[in-house]
Amino acid sequence: MSEVITEYRNENTKNIDILPTIDMVRKMNEEDKLVALAVEDASEQIAQAIDMIAKQFLKGGRLIYFGAGTSGRLGIIDASECPPTFSVNPDMVQGVIAGGDAAIRTSVEGAEDNFDAGKKDAEILKPEDVAVVISASGNPKYLLGVLEKADEINCRTIGITCNSKGRIAEEAGHVICVEVGPEVIAGSSRLKAGTAQKMILNMLTTGSMIKIGKTYENFMIDLQAVNEKLKDRAIRIVAQIAKVSHSDALSTLLKANWEIKTAIIVLEMGMDVETARKELRKHGGVLRKLLATKQAV
Repeated sequence: MSEVITEYRNENTKNIDILPTIDMVRKMNEEDKLVALAVEDASEQIAQAIDMIAKQFLKGGRLIYFGAGTSGRLGIIDASECPPTFSVNPDMVQGVIAGGDAAIRTSVEGAEDNFDAGKKDAEILKPEDVAVVISASGNPKYLLGVLEKADEINCRTIGITCNSKGRIAEEAGHVICVEVGPEVIAGSSRLKAGTAQKMILNMLTTGSMIKIGKTYENFMIDLQAVNEKLKDRAIRIVAQIAKVSHSDALSTLLKANWEIKTAIIVLEMGMDVETARKELRKHGGVLRKLLATKQAV
């Protein structure tokens, strides 16, 4: 077993149990500040991963996260946010946790050590997918099982870890290693390591969705307006992009069944709703491409 730096004792926090509460908080915050810098060091690897995922999305592939414990839960959280944020099918981004759904809420002892379970869970993979294995230590046998199965079917793999000497760093096709250093509490990788993983997962899904046209500028144009807050956001997005009043944006969204891109095309290009939908499909659902045809005229 390789050395795992998250298991080391952090000299900066060795007396944390006798500090005044405010100093305890400051110590934790000081350590957290190091995470963003560590993630920054991996920018190139993260960018390459985004390009890989976007390319596979355009081929009909999926992004599937695998992890144990905290890492698995973070993958599930990130995956679950994609349908409401980008209006994608829930199958497009998925999270799988060692030990099954019961492990989302309760620790399943030994699940991360089960190589065969990882290989079995990875049977959902297809060659056009991207499998992302997530682990602070980089050593769970469960994830090594996932990687072996992925390799057998020629599925692309990405490893996210905080340990450059872990097995994941050796076995994954593409590696994002963010060495955040010893945790505030030795071995508690839900802290800095978990924060680093969450930041990277945010980048992977957000970046790949941007690359396939799920945003316009920095607007969330594919959101599902399923509650009052999101309907208000949809109105503001349409009003700002199409440069119309909120009342005009609302009336057009109602006609377009709250489809933001459709409403924008109706307002910007003078089309009816069905024609706008048809034109969007012809341009792969990418709003910027369709609006560019107006500017070219």
